[in-house]
Amino acid sequence: WAAADDPTAKFMVDAERQWAEAACTHNKIVETILADDFQGTSTEGKRYSKSQEVADTADLSKTARDCRLTGARVRFFGDHLAIVYGSESSVRKGEDGTEKRRCQVWTDTWLKRNGKWQIIAVQDSLVGCK
Repeated sequence: WAAADDPTAKFMVDAERQWAEAACTHNKIVETILADDFQGTSTEGKRYSKSQEVADTADLSKTARDCRLTGARVRFFGDHLAIVYGSESSVRKGEDGTEKRRCQVWTDTWLKRNGKWQIIAVQDSLVGCK
């Protein structure tokens, strides 16, 4: 596991925090932290690309509130590969118009290519909120 003061781990956790907040802030963090050949697996079990995630996080109709990273741990596998295990939550409006907290856990795979760390794959799962 990465040390708490490891600068690369701190960078990754901060980037993950910004991504967790993107549904609330519509920041453009995914444009830089996702590799062009990124592939994600959504909570519905569907695959998505970087371009799909960029469009999704920019969609103002999907605005949430109280977006937060609730945990993240970094584990390095050599000098060029890292896995970040994390969790996040947000409050979103359902199709019936009521707001509900949404919680998920995820595993993000980071790869260092050409001197730059980026996420190449993610797996997201919905979990019950505590």
